[in-house]
Amino acid sequence: MAVQGYDSDRRVIYWNEGSTRLYGYTAEEAQGQLLEDLIIPAFMRDEMIQAHGAWIKEGVAIPAEELELKHKTGELVPVFSQHLMLNEHTDSPLMFCVDVDLSDQKRAHRDLEFATRFDRLTHLPNRQTFEVDLDSLLDSCRRQGNGLATIYLDIDHFVEINDALGYDQGDRLLIELTWRLKECQRITDLVSRVSSDEFVLAFPGVHLDSDVRRVVRLVQNVFRKPFVLDGRERQVTACLGVALFPENGESSRELIRNADVAKNRAKLDGRGAVSFFQQKLHDELVRQHYLSARLEEALDNGEFALHYQPQVSAASGRIENLEALLRWQPAEGPPISPAEFIPLAERSGLIHRLGDWVIEEACRQQVKWRAKGFHQHRIDINVSGRQLVRPDALKSFEDSLQRHGLGPRDIGIELTENVLIEADETVLEDLRRLYHRGIHIAIDDFGTGYSSLSYLKHFPVTALKIDRSFILDAPTQPKDRAIMEGAIFIGHRLGLEVVAEGVENAEQLSMLREMHCDLIQGFFFYRPMPAKEIDRLLGGFVPGHEGLSN
Repeated sequence: MAVQGYDSDRRVIYWNEGSTRLYGYTAEEAQGQLLEDLIIPAFMRDEMIQAHGAWIKEGVAIPAEELELKHKTGELVPVFSQHLMLNEHTDSPLMFCVDVDLSDQKRAHRDLEFATRFDRLTHLPNRQTFEVDLDSLLDSCRRQGNGLATIYLDIDHFVEINDALGYDQGDRLLIELTWRLKECQRITDLVSRVSSDEFVLAFPGVHLDSDVRRVVRLVQNVFRKPFVLDGRERQVTACLGVALFPENGESSRELIRNADVAKNRAKLDGRGAVSFFQQKLHDELVRQHYLSARLEEALDNGEFALHYQPQVSAASGRIENLEALLRWQPAEGPPISPAEFIPLAERSGLIHRLGDWVIEEACRQQVKWRAKGFHQHRIDINVSGRQLVRPDALKSFEDSLQRHGLGPRDIGIELTENVLIEADETVLEDLRRLYHRGIHIAIDDFGTGYSSLSYLKHFPVTALKIDRSFILDAPTQPKDRAIMEGAIFIGHRLGLEVVAEGVENAEQLSMLREMHCDLIQGFFFYRPMPAKEIDRLLGGFVPGHEGLSN
């Protein structure tokens, strides 16, 4: 604490060690000096002299307050200053000042203010500050009739850089990228870091499509030069989402959100992609958010059901197996397509609960059909790659069979070839165990993934399901026909059953019979139908399609 004493002429009569530490003057240097010459800044000099005189002559005390006084070096020192007058009504009044150094508090306040407004690593404005600055910039654009482009930048696979090279190298990349972005920034442009690997930029004065393309290229060019990380040059890319003012939004939050939506769409197209906001993208996002929120509720409310599509023998026309297909019929509104809700379930993690429900429901239904004397028809269920991420997924499948008293010939599974190729050794070992128990394992949508026949000999599978895209054009397209013939021939040579999906007309059926395809599945014969309709079909109350007996 700094304490000084001054006589009626404001000359120093007392100067403690605390004052020396605070203002830089020793007691010997300060003794006899005028207060205003020592620590009072020039802009406060007259005001201070008047206040001191008013206290001595009129008894108007100087209030305690925060001030910035002058250090010996000339720098300003923030203090909280209190004042006391002794011998106030005599000829020799003495004023004592008690000053508390506020430097640490002020510094902490500045640091806190910086932390709440700017990014610690790059010193760029954070999201909140950027929104305020962008709203101000948009007001200027409105007054001047200018357009503006907002670009949302997301570094591709940044987490892999952190994982492989360490966080220090990731930070180095972010700092270098910040400098590159600043180099191409005009005085009116805005740049912000809004999350670990995401930046948002705003470019006013954009009117034409050519202006938009120019600023997009400007940002893309930042990544043309490799970044030096861990002593090596590495090519880094980023996906960009673009939203335009006023077409895609009137406020900062709206533009940032819509540019983010466009960026997420760009990421689906791969590294370095660019996407411009379209209203339908936002509408899709809103719908997906709604469906994601409804999924678990729908499962609790019994809105899901299994429909079954028969697979028939191409030679005899007899129904051999049934594929279980998941359907969602909300309590209100039209049915939701599996192509829409299955990816949402996979992203949300609800696919595990949904998959367990499918297994249980298929087993329960098979038990009912067995009790009615329908013993010849296997039910095949689809298993997604995301389900296999759970270590006990296939063990859970086996437990369900055992719990319902079913055997290997009662329930089979279908997996896509991509799922098999990406599966780790633990999953493959579980599949081999199922295979050796006699469980039917089919590769679904064959031909749409890696499509390498050489993989087949390594997989524990019993059947191929050729994707409908080949069957659609095979009667008229020689190349598709050749692929079909090759897949059926090699499948048979490997001892696999071959199923053709999506058969819709007699011409396709005739061709598949010529190729000796084993099983046929498609709308030409039977659409997926509820279990009650399958009851009637298996019981002989529904006639088979005439194409099967020809």
